[in-house]
Amino acid sequence: MKKYPILFLLFAMAFFVSCSSSKTINNKETVKTPFVWEAASVYFLMTDRFNNGDTSNDINYNRNKTTGKLRGFEGGDIKGISDKIDEGYFDKLGINAIWFTPIVEQIHDGVDEGTGYSYGFHGYWARDWTALDPNFGTKEDLAALVKKAHTHGIRIILDGVINHTGPVTAEDSVWPNDWVRTGPQCDYKTYETTTNCTLVKNLPDVKTESNQEVALPPFLIEKWKKEGRYEQEVASLDAFFERTSYPRTPKYYIIKWLTDYITEYGIDGYRADTVKHTDETVWADFKTQCDYAFETWKKNNPSKVLDNNSFYTMAEVYNYNISAGKSFDFGDKKINYYENGFNNMINFEFKWDAQKDYEFIFSKYSNALNNELKGYSVLNYLSSHDDGAPFDAKRTKTIESATKLLLSPGLAQVYYGDESARSLAIEGTEGDATLRSFMNWEDIKTNSETQKTLLHWQKLGQFRKTHLAIGAGIHKEISAQPYTFSRSFSKGNYTDQVVIGLDLPMGKKELSVGSVFVDGTKLKDAYSGKEATVTNGKVVIDSNFDIILLEK
Repeated sequence: MKKYPILFLLFAMAFFVSCSSSKTINNKETVKTPFVWEAASVYFLMTDRFNNGDTSNDINYNRNKTTGKLRGFEGGDIKGISDKIDEGYFDKLGINAIWFTPIVEQIHDGVDEGTGYSYGFHGYWARDWTALDPNFGTKEDLAALVKKAHTHGIRIILDGVINHTGPVTAEDSVWPNDWVRTGPQCDYKTYETTTNCTLVKNLPDVKTESNQEVALPPFLIEKWKKEGRYEQEVASLDAFFERTSYPRTPKYYIIKWLTDYITEYGIDGYRADTVKHTDETVWADFKTQCDYAFETWKKNNPSKVLDNNSFYTMAEVYNYNISAGKSFDFGDKKINYYENGFNNMINFEFKWDAQKDYEFIFSKYSNALNNELKGYSVLNYLSSHDDGAPFDAKRTKTIESATKLLLSPGLAQVYYGDESARSLAIEGTEGDATLRSFMNWEDIKTNSETQKTLLHWQKLGQFRKTHLAIGAGIHKEISAQPYTFSRSFSKGNYTDQVVIGLDLPMGKKELSVGSVFVDGTKLKDAYSGKEATVTNGKVVIDSNFDIILLEK
């Protein structure tokens, strides 16, 4: 196991962070780095827990009952995310995609699932997929956010739930029994007992496998009529079913409602929740309609189109790991979700692989992504909103976390607060609430150690954003001691090569780079800002850091 000390001279050392992503070739030509999903850095945040941009929407639907600790609404909203985009927070961190938890209207009341009374602050308890929850903001807020993000070159990923509705309460009706089942609970032993069942008690499971046509729920009809939009919603549904020729089954209603956000706002991707608990064919149909909606939005908004990338889909198949390749094993059945509508799978294995040395991680992921998974990718993470065993639960390895996550092949998920050591151990919480505290903005403003940690994440994040070779390229070890490796990437006329050294001595260090850069090439260490010229296949950098990020 390698050691991972990083010493910083002074936090006050100047560090210029560019809001654009480009590289210079031979000090002559500046080439803008294209956006490639396979190299993306995704910032994942809980909408309610990130930043409060509008205090006037903090309480709605009389949600004022006493909750378990961190189980009520805390004030975060869409405007809060937009404010941080405006501030350049994500630019400085090298983020080029933001995924936030669902923002559709949640159940109005709350429930206690055994961990304290809770409201739907997390966004996974839908009541009406066609409306936004006022605690999160308005559709105008969402439109403004997407516009601001795109101006900064940041893609927006919404979180979509098709598997279940919200729990039933005195104020929130159960959906009709031809829409949902209320039992049995899943035991996860087989495909059947993972898909045709409820995740927990009182979380109605949508019958995604059903071919039976269903009418709109009476409570939804009544709600839309009160809101003065019943005719509009029905006309939109009629047009959808006429265009697609789909039967009016539960899954197709929800697919229509979710893909409307693409057509209307031009979001760039969906992260799909609880994927393995639905019939897998749902997601192939979902992707088809996502693609149609995205192309429709592009056609209607030609001046707002960022590039020719397709709509991107990521699957949360709980406990999927990259070692399994393309399939997830239910025990009695294997499913390839990549063939059922997904570009990407969330990789639950990375936090375990991160306990090993750099070369093990980097070579394993490069080999997998450039062979069996070529054309697809995985989303790596070290902490998340519902994983009770994060890599660094006590936040004592924040520097190591950044180095391993941001330099690994694949997409990188930065869970809000990873970069600022936000606590994952909150006294008085039960269950996953400990992972969901409010973002620690005050620490970022006043705590020098937090600022040093953040600076490390920013430097690596910017380097990763500028160099597609990091996330999407081919890894090759150059030297075990000192540990040095290269990454290379090529797509069309675009090529990218970097050399990185880790666990290096402080002060003067010599690295072999001749296998990548020819003699006379001028290189810059993006970490320290020092420059050097390749001589006899080597460069010498004198810096007070143990890491070197070499670029042309």
